[in-house]
This record gives sequence, C-alpha cells and structure tokens, in this order.
Amino acid sequence: MKRLYRSKKNKKIAGICIGIGDYFDIDPIIIRLLFLVALFLGGGLIVYLIAWIIIPYKE
Repeated sequence: MKRLYRSKKNKKIAGICIGIGDYFDIDPIIIRLLFLVALFLGGGLIVYLIAWIIIPYKE
C-alpha cells in the first residue's frame, strides 16, 4: 500500500511538495507551483500548514 510521507532529505521548507510529488509520481516543482497559485488565490497557506501538521516524516 502506498503511503504519503514528507521528505527529510530533499525538502525546501517542510518536505510536503516532495512527498506529494513522490506519492503521485510527478515533479515536485509542479506541486510547488500549484501551492504558489493557491497562495495567491487564497487558502494555499492554510492547506500547506494543515498538511505540515498531518503528514508524517518518512523514517
């Protein structure tokens, strides 16, 4: 079963974009751009903070 984890090694801030990119097998830069667009449209920061709290680190 595939699980969603944050990355400790390849992170910029919290490793969330790397983890989501690994989970969906897409480039993390695309995820970062989506979070940036969501930030300007409203709600992106809240989603990022919630993901930071909920998604565990990969051990």
